[in-house]
Amino acid sequence: MTELRNSLADAARFRMRALAVGIVALAAFCVLTGRLFFLQVLRHEDLAAQAESNRTAVVPIVPGRGLILDRNGVVLASNYSAYTLEITPAQAGDLDETIAELSRVVEIQPRDRRRFKQLLEQARNFESLPIRTRLSEQEVARFAAQRYRFPGVDIKARLFRNYPLGEVASHAIGYIGRINQNEKTRIQDSDDEANYRGTEYIGKLGIEQSFEPVLHGSTGVEQMETSAGGRAVRSLSSYPATPGDAVLLALDIRLQKLVEDLFGARRGALVAIDPRSGEVLALVSKPTFDPNLFVEGIDVENWTALNESPDKPLLNRALRGTYPPGSTYKPFMALAALESGKRTPSAITQDNGSWSFGGHVFRSHSDHGLGAVDMHRSIVQSSNVYYYALANDMGVDLMHDFMQPLGFGQITGIDLHGELRGLLPSREWKRNAYRRPGQGTWYAGETISLGIGQGYNSFTTLQLAHATATLANAGLRHRPHLAIATLDAVTQERRPLAREPAVDLHYRPENLEVVRRALVGVTQEGTSARAFAGARYLSAGKTGTAQAVSIGQKDRYNAARLQEQQRDHALYIAFAPANEPRIALAVLVENAGWGAGVAAPIARRVFDYWLLGEYPSEEDMLAVQKGAATAPIGKPRLAADVPLVEP
Repeated sequence: MTELRNSLADAARFRMRALAVGIVALAAFCVLTGRLFFLQVLRHEDLAAQAESNRTAVVPIVPGRGLILDRNGVVLASNYSAYTLEITPAQAGDLDETIAELSRVVEIQPRDRRRFKQLLEQARNFESLPIRTRLSEQEVARFAAQRYRFPGVDIKARLFRNYPLGEVASHAIGYIGRINQNEKTRIQDSDDEANYRGTEYIGKLGIEQSFEPVLHGSTGVEQMETSAGGRAVRSLSSYPATPGDAVLLALDIRLQKLVEDLFGARRGALVAIDPRSGEVLALVSKPTFDPNLFVEGIDVENWTALNESPDKPLLNRALRGTYPPGSTYKPFMALAALESGKRTPSAITQDNGSWSFGGHVFRSHSDHGLGAVDMHRSIVQSSNVYYYALANDMGVDLMHDFMQPLGFGQITGIDLHGELRGLLPSREWKRNAYRRPGQGTWYAGETISLGIGQGYNSFTTLQLAHATATLANAGLRHRPHLAIATLDAVTQERRPLAREPAVDLHYRPENLEVVRRALVGVTQEGTSARAFAGARYLSAGKTGTAQAVSIGQKDRYNAARLQEQQRDHALYIAFAPANEPRIALAVLVENAGWGAGVAAPIARRVFDYWLLGEYPSEEDMLAVQKGAATAPIGKPRLAADVPLVEP
């Protein structure tokens, strides 16, 4: 039997279905309309920026680093342009295979691979990293012909730092190196993050480090239109970088090189200061190192040689080497005695060759002694007994309070990082340094050796030179500084750096004159008279010999029986001309013996150069290097005629 369809019911069902479809279609249309409104109206600016970002890329323009110059305009740190072969890991595929293929086109040494691996560990995947630097023109041409084979590999022109005089003044100038992770984190947490975009190098030591903000310059930007594959198509806009300003130093690089040559292979330090201003004319630490080794990341072989050398060439002995000052401390002790009223110039101390205290015998420089000694003779003949007795009368705290304003055991504030404080002892210092019961007590016997610059006394060569300059400048203390001005990279305008006013220590002129006359006597009739024989100027100075190791009460010092590292240090402090000083210095030669025979001759050549414009003869240079010269020998040369770099 045929079933009859209900047409009315079918029509009703159809209408319901059509309504449902219509509602769904209307809802979908509303969603599309809403989404379109959201994207085209509400998020228009954001999406437009994203689209523009996909079409363009902002590339930082790294500024050229500022130059470093000496006081006469000699370039100490410069830049040069060279080609580098660089890999972008994200675009290069298999890195090992890529580097292996590249090595068939240009030479890639194992140290290049090691350096690239280190950079890869620190960098992000899309950063361009150098696999070879300083390509020759032939290497550039060979790679360019096969560029199509190496996706993600390209040649770029970069500026490289160069130190044209190599090892000369390396501790003062410092060096730059690649930014490490700690430095990168510090930059990201500072206001300089934008200014270091694209920058791979930063100052690591010396002036390069302490004047990093001045030398770095301001980073520029270039907006590039890019293809879908990320390749640059054209430049849309550009804001050029501003090069870093040049830094002008007070250093006289000829004087610096002269001193470094005079040291020869010996270890030590010399700091020369203009006492009228605090300008550092020479800051020598020997041995030196070549800062060019660090620019692209030092290789393992060179790093091992520098780091494991027993001579410690990376140690800045002028700032970070601390030593007892020995007898160079005596003029300051004499001034302290006069200022405190503990001694008068004519007061006599009997020097019989030794001084006893508490059952301990403190020796002088000879068994027979010097007899009756007043203050003048105590300095000229360097009497230990005189200063043993003086130290006992003054006490440790009075000595501390007088020496502290002179800069002993204090940070001088020189414009270099890493300066050590040294040690100027006092009762309070010992209480804080030794916490165990009984160890923090200051004993009277510990005071005695302080008077001759031994005991706990330990200062840097910079501190000794700083105190000598203050003494030479009649108690007016200037903060020592290397940099004196900056030169604007664009206008070449010279801008002197602001300086703190001098601090007057208010020494009585008559007391200063007593000490000055005695120091002049040292160079005329005393321990450095042979070194300054025939000098055409009057200088003031004091020799010193400081123990590197303690010698037993019953033992005698015999350099021949000691290892070199255990022998005494040779010291000398001086200023000249004596009446109107223009230069003051402190020199220390490690483990070299007597200051009169080793350190004073170096000071003589420094003064001859600075005051007379004379450079030692080659014969004299060799004699000083061997510690076999006193007064200059041979005919001196005109300093201006001696080349900075040997032909």
